[in-house]
Amino acid sequence: MEYIEAPQYPAGMKRPFTELPKLGDDRAALIVHRSMLSYLILNRFPYNPGHLLAVPFREVSDLEQLTPPERADLLDELIIGQRLLARALRPEGFNIGFNLGSAVAGGSIPHLHGHIVPRWNGDNNFMPVIGKTRILPQSLNGIWTKLSAAAEELFSPSAKPVRQRPTSRRHS
Repeated sequence: MEYIEAPQYPAGMKRPFTELPKLGDDRAALIVHRSMLSYLILNRFPYNPGHLLAVPFREVSDLEQLTPPERADLLDELIIGQRLLARALRPEGFNIGFNLGSAVAGGSIPHLHGHIVPRWNGDNNFMPVIGKTRILPQSLNGIWTKLSAAAEELFSPSAKPVRQRPTSRRHS
């Protein structure tokens, strides 16, 4: 209910991907990591718990508009997002990609951003597409807390490598 009743963006926000990083409160903005040229933010309309967006700070609408350093930084943020999710939520796999273009391509905000969606065997894959329904078993704030803790662990001097959970095998 906290997710359903909460306002989606702070009042008056017209360009969330450029305005949220300027709030000065990463918890309120749901930003879990910042690099020099891009950042990771929890998707407020997630397909699965932990659904992250990798967003360049500079507003562009297409990959070709990124400078080479921005491209490298954004790819690094996608990798960091995958590592954070692996550490905090232990998914069995990931969907990583971009929606390029208008709403027809799935882009609802004309600011380039990559999706990092953690996946588990038997998760709710069909619900957002066919049922036009979102399922969120944990609050965005709860997931932000887990991912922020994982970021602190991951970037501490004594960080250990993350091992991905083995994929379960089905037997006939």
